[in-house]
This record gives sequence, C-alpha cells and structure tokens, in this order.
Amino acid sequence: MAFLFEDIFVIKEKDRDGKKFDKVSRIICTGENYEMELHLDVNIDIYPLEEGQKFNFALARTLNLDGSPMEDFYDQTEKPSYADKYEYVMYGKVFKWIEEKAPSQKVSVLVSFGGLLMMLTGDPRNLQQLELDSHIYLLMRLVG
Repeated sequence: MAFLFEDIFVIKEKDRDGKKFDKVSRIICTGENYEMELHLDVNIDIYPLEEGQKFNFALARTLNLDGSPMEDFYDQTEKPSYADKYEYVMYGKVFKWIEEKAPSQKVSVLVSFGGLLMMLTGDPRNLQQLELDSHIYLLMRLVG
C-alpha cells in the first residue's frame, strides 16, 4: 500500500482566526480512528468544505496504484492512479517535525503544499513514516 497515513476526519472548526485569503480556509479536524488533530489550508474555491463534514484523508509517497515511485514530472497519460479515487489532491514537502515534551509525547508534522500548510498532530507511532524533507501527496474525499 502506498499510503503513509490514512484516517477519517471530522471538521470541527473553519477559519478560527478569521479568513486571511478569499479562496483559502483553514480547517481544524479530529481523526476518528487515531485521535489525531489536523490543521489544513484548503482551496475552498475548488473544494468547498463546511464544519461537521467528514472526509477520508490519506498521505502517500506516490499516486501509482502499484506503489512504484513517481517520475520527476506529472504523467499526463491518464493511466489509473490513486488520484482517480479522491476529489482533492495536493503535492508537498514535509518541512518540520515538532516533538512535544512529557506528558503528551505527541508529534506534529508540518507540510507545505505550495504555500497551503498542514499540521498533523498525534501519536508518533502513526507518523513515523513521514520523513523530514520528503515529498508526499495529500488525498481527500468526502464521506457520508
């Protein structure tokens, strides 16, 4: 499986600190399976989201169904990929790890998707495959 992390998230808040950009909202979500917290900037002009919605969220190293690495460029041959199964896909780079001290022992992983930011916080065992300076794909689709 090409996924480094996957869970169902529920949007708890949208634009908590006010709206900074017309076409971007920051959503704050909680995971259903792994008790993770997700802060994510989303282009709501192309993927509108509201509080209370649930979505499937996955992080992957590749979009190739066979798990093979991606080329250094976007493949426009229209061969099947994980992107076909999701509604919103971004490509970014893990740029920071933050380890919280005891008693929480949580880890936050920060990723930039061309300026749209993500912070995923939770148990380090669930995030150990996300390596600093690695490139990853974010995939989302609404559920229910």
